[in-house]
Amino acid sequence: MIPETEPVPRPTGSRRLPVGVYVLSFSLFAMGTAEFLLAGVLPAVAADLDVTLSSAGFLITAFALGVVVGGPPFAVLSLRWPRRTALLATQVVFALSIVAGLLGGYEVLLLTRVISGVAYAGFFAVASVTAIGLVTPDRNARASGVVVSGLSVAMVVGGPAGTLLSHFVDWRGGFWAVVVLTVAGAVGCVLRLPADSGTGRSVEPAVSREFAAMRRPALWGIYAITILTTAAYMITFNFLAALLADVTAVPGVWIPAILALFGIGAFVGLSVGGRVSDRRPHLALLAGTSAIVILSVVMVAAIQQVWAVVPAVFLIGVAAFVPNPALYGRVFTIASDAPTLAGATTVSAFQLGISITPVLAAVSLTQGAPLVSVGWIGTALAAAAVPLILLDRARSSR
Repeated sequence: MIPETEPVPRPTGSRRLPVGVYVLSFSLFAMGTAEFLLAGVLPAVAADLDVTLSSAGFLITAFALGVVVGGPPFAVLSLRWPRRTALLATQVVFALSIVAGLLGGYEVLLLTRVISGVAYAGFFAVASVTAIGLVTPDRNARASGVVVSGLSVAMVVGGPAGTLLSHFVDWRGGFWAVVVLTVAGAVGCVLRLPADSGTGRSVEPAVSREFAAMRRPALWGIYAITILTTAAYMITFNFLAALLADVTAVPGVWIPAILALFGIGAFVGLSVGGRVSDRRPHLALLAGTSAIVILSVVMVAAIQQVWAVVPAVFLIGVAAFVPNPALYGRVFTIASDAPTLAGATTVSAFQLGISITPVLAAVSLTQGAPLVSVGWIGTALAAAAVPLILLDRARSSR
C-alpha cells in the first residue's frame, strides 16, 4: 500500500499569505524564464549549433509540447509522492535537463527541452495545489494568483533579462542563470514548505477520483475559456513589438519600456483578480474578458497614435490577468476532491492558448492581411469566451 499524500494543514486567522506561497511564485518565475528566454537568443542558438533558424524554432515547440502533453500524466504519477517531494523532484529534473541541454548538441537540446517542459508543467500543477493547501478556502484564488504572478514576471522581466545576459556572455549564459535560480527555489521549498506525512491509505482511490473529476463537463468549459482568453491577449502581446515598430513607429529604444507596461498591468490584474475571484469569480471572468475585447479593438483603431497605444498596452495587461485567479479558483471548486490532475490540465490549457497564437497569426498574415489583423483575432477569441463564461455562471448558480 502506497501512502496517499495528506493535505497540508490550513492556517487560520492572519490575512497575510504564507511565505511558502511566495517561494512557489519565485520558483515558477525561475523555471518559466527558460520558456521565454529562448525566443530572444534564437539566432545565436541557430548559429552556434549550425542549424537553420526554423530548426532552432522547434526548440520552442518542444518545450510547449512537453508542457501540454506531459503535464497531466506527470501529475497522476506525482499523486504517489508527498507534495514537497513532487515539487523538489520536478525542480531537480528541470535543472538537470537544462544543464544536459547546454552541454550537448542540437538533438540533445531538443530532447531536454521536452523533458524540461514536462517538469515545468508538473511543478506548476503541484505548486498550485500546494498554494491553496497553505491558506484558508476564502483565499484560494488570491494564493493561486500570487503563484501565477511568477509566470508573468518570467514573461516580462526574466526572459528579457536573460536575453540581455546572454548577449554579454553567450546564449547559454541566461540558461545557466535559470539553473541557479531554480536551485535557489528548490532550497526555498525545503526551508519554507511543510513536509507532508503519509496517511497509510492506498493512492488508488485518489487516482480514481482524479480521473472521475476529468469527466465533468463544467471543467472542460473552464479549460475552453482558459485557452480562448489566453490566446486572445497573447496574440497581441506576441506581435506588440512589431506593431509598435512598424505601425506606431515608436523608436526602438522605447519599445522595451512599453512592453514592461504590459507586465506592470499584469501585476495589477492579478492583484485585483485574486481579491475579487474568491467571492465573485464570474465577475472577474466577465470583466477581464470583456475588457480584452474592448481593448483589442482600441489597439487596432488607435495603433498609429502613440498617446493612445501606451495606456492601452497597460490596460490590456491588467485585463489579461484579471481572469487568471478566477480560472484556477473555478477549477479547484469544480474538482475540489481531485485537484492535481485538474490543475495540471489547467497549465496545459494555458500553454495551449499561448502555443496556438503563432498558427492563428500565420493563417491571417499569409493571406495578405495587415499586421493589425492580430488584434481582430484577439477580439474574436475573447468574444467567443463570453458565452462560455455565462454558461459556467448558470451552471454554478444551479
